[in-house]
Amino acid sequence: MPKFLISGGAGFIASCLAERLLESSEDNYVVIVDNLLTGKKANLPSPSLPNWHFVQADVNKWEDIAPIMTQNSFDYVFHYAAVVGVQRTLDNPLEVLADIDGIKNMLSLAKNTRVKRFFYASSSEVYGISETFPQHELHTPLNARLPYAVVKNMGEVYCKTYQETYGLPYTIFRFFNTYGPKQSVDFVMSKFIKAALAQKDITIYGDGEQKRTFCYIDDHLDATVACLSNNDSVNQTINIGNDQEISIADLAAIIVRLTNSSSKIIHTPPLKEGDMPRRQPDITNMKKLLGRNLTPIELGIQKILDAYNSI
Repeated sequence: MPKFLISGGAGFIASCLAERLLESSEDNYVVIVDNLLTGKKANLPSPSLPNWHFVQADVNKWEDIAPIMTQNSFDYVFHYAAVVGVQRTLDNPLEVLADIDGIKNMLSLAKNTRVKRFFYASSSEVYGISETFPQHELHTPLNARLPYAVVKNMGEVYCKTYQETYGLPYTIFRFFNTYGPKQSVDFVMSKFIKAALAQKDITIYGDGEQKRTFCYIDDHLDATVACLSNNDSVNQTINIGNDQEISIADLAAIIVRLTNSSSKIIHTPPLKEGDMPRRQPDITNMKKLLGRNLTPIELGIQKILDAYNSI
């Protein structure tokens, strides 16, 4: 029975990954760890799904996570725990820096307990201010200054160093914007959809010409799970996202149209920092893992609306 540990497992992406692993094989056993700072128990898998266990713990604290990892022989560790959200990370830089402790704890324990592979959730933020697009995994400018980006970059370096020093295999995922029905309202897609459904104004920072790409959660998960049986992903960094760009203003207009909303689009002063003008990943490696086309953005939004209507 393969055993998985998912840190930050009550968050959006990590909880969806837990469900996918449980649904993909009855033999999989998943332990979910989360301190519930931003994660929610409501995100945890259905009680009807067997072979999973939740532990409320803080991976940044050795005394919390060490007993969990030493008392279990995990085959795979997905380290997704982190302070997330642009505004939250800007407002709480010391909390972000504390995540370095969690990275070190998880890697040290994974090495000591002979984990087969360590999966690390990095971020598109490590690209900082890029000069070339699409953003390729091998071309990282290292000019990011924000604590969140620096910590994610450090996490990548730790993974590579543990592999070189101790032989601990890793796969680094650089997440670009992922969206889906369980996403919290701290992020642009879910924030806009919630406002539109409530017939409230949709607020955009600046002129709305910031370019982004949006990856539907099923595409994200399919690529992630495919890595488990793909040797080409071992000791590699992989962009996880969509390569079709859209401006934030156009995204808001699409959401208003698909929801038949009367919401008005309101522009406010731009953020002082943290709102990069453009993000577009090179997803050549992700497409090889998927072996299919990605979900178009309007279809993905409609899937979210259908999920809301089914509740």
